[in-house]
Amino acid sequence: MSRGGQNKDRSDGPERKCIATGEVAPKYGLIRFVVAPDGHVVADVVERLPGRGMWVSADKAALELAVKKNLFSRAAKQPVTVPEDLVERVEVALTRRVTDLIALSRKGGHAVAGFEKVKDWLANENVGVLLQASDGSERGKSKLWTPEGARYFGILTAQELGLAFGRQSVIHGALAAGGLAPRVVEGAAKLQGLRVADGGQTTGKDRRNA
Repeated sequence: MSRGGQNKDRSDGPERKCIATGEVAPKYGLIRFVVAPDGHVVADVVERLPGRGMWVSADKAALELAVKKNLFSRAAKQPVTVPEDLVERVEVALTRRVTDLIALSRKGGHAVAGFEKVKDWLANENVGVLLQASDGSERGKSKLWTPEGARYFGILTAQELGLAFGRQSVIHGALAAGGLAPRVVEGAAKLQGLRVADGGQTTGKDRRNA
C-alpha cells in the first residue's frame, strides 16, 4: 500500500497522466483541474466541471511544482492564471468534500460519532471506515481498532470531524461499509497527500500499520 492508503496494485478505472511528474496512474490518485472562463485554474475535486481536464498527483510536492513552473499553461496549451494559494485552495476543497460526504452518511444513518457508539459499531456493525481526529489523544485512539477489510484515516482535525457530525468537535467516528464510504476514503487519501508534509497520519487499512 502506498502513502495515503492507495493500493499500488489497484488497476481498475481510467488512467490519467500527471502534468508534474509525467507518471500515468489511475485517476483516483490524482486531482483534476480545469481552466475557468476567466482564465484561472481551478480544482475540480468532484470531477464534474466542464472543460479539458489537467491532472496532478494528489501529492503536495507535485502540486507545488505544477504551480511554481506554471505547468498548467503548457497542459492547457494557452496562457492561464494560477492563484498563488492554489495548494491551499485545493486542501480546503478536499477537506470540504470529505466532511460533506461524512455528513451525508450521518444524515442517512450510516455514520456515528463518540467513543462508546463507535466502539459498539466496531463490535456489532459492518464498519467500512474508522475515523479519528489527527489532534486527538493517542491513548484514547489506541483503544479502538480497525476491523479486517475496513479502512482507517486520521487526517481530519477534531474540529473538521465535528463539522461533519454537526458538533463542535469529534475525536472518534465510524462509517458503515458500502454507500459513501469508498468516496470518503478516496477523498481522505488525496487530502493526506497534501497534508503529509505537515505531519498528518497516513490513511490505510489499519492504524497500527500506518
